[in-house]
Amino acid sequence: MDKLTYIHQDYANGKWARLPLTLQMGNIGSEISRALNWQKKAKKKYQDAAIDRALELFDLTIACHANSPSKEKEICRAREEFCEYFFGTNDLEIDKKAMLNYYDQFALMNS
Repeated sequence: MDKLTYIHQDYANGKWARLPLTLQMGNIGSEISRALNWQKKAKKKYQDAAIDRALELFDLTIACHANSPSKEKEICRAREEFCEYFFGTNDLEIDKKAMLNYYDQFALMNS
């Protein structure tokens, strides 16, 4: 079986699991902010790279909190909204400012 290759290799090797959820979500928010900024500048290559990093961090976070159904549900819902905004038809009418505000709260908790 092939070993998975991670963008954030040090996080995948256990460092991510040692971070508090607020810091994890704040870091995800940073990648989302980058993706939105690159989207605004029409730099798809950089936007896609930020999206890939955000998705990897979402998946690492979900794995860290699999034993906490309420946390896992919240993280999965946030990932779903992120994916709907960038890949879907935005039937959920995700507002990018509201999405950023959600993650900014986590960043503020860690400052």
